[in-house]
Amino acid sequence: MEDDDLAQIRKARLEQLKSQGGGGGGGSSGGGAEDRATQESEARSQILSQILEPEAADRLGRIRLVKESRAQDVENRLIMLARSGQLRSKVTETQLKELLGAVAEKKEEERIVVSRRKGGWDDDGEDADLFEGL
Repeated sequence: MEDDDLAQIRKARLEQLKSQGGGGGGGSSGGGAEDRATQESEARSQILSQILEPEAADRLGRIRLVKESRAQDVENRLIMLARSGQLRSKVTETQLKELLGAVAEKKEEERIVVSRRKGGWDDDGEDADLFEGL
């Protein structure tokens, strides 16, 4: 009798998980994030295909092959401009080059330069008496 009760509880729990979208599989929680990332990527590519001329899209693809982060920055800027309504027509290759220049200048401003002192010895002469006995 306990086995029947346990089977009914398991069956009810399995149906509850299925109704919540869990599907009863052990590791399905990672699939939701993966699906969301795929949907976001598809939405980005769809927006970019609508706002870029083919030559500009090709150039952006070549930039992506060389430097992923730079292409991501340019895409983010383009999508922001499109969503705010500042783009009146499709972006040409020349306009994309200008945008690349603006992104590159912004990156240069954010650099931090660290200068280090050369030499590891003090010149105050305190260490000179250590070498006198040699």
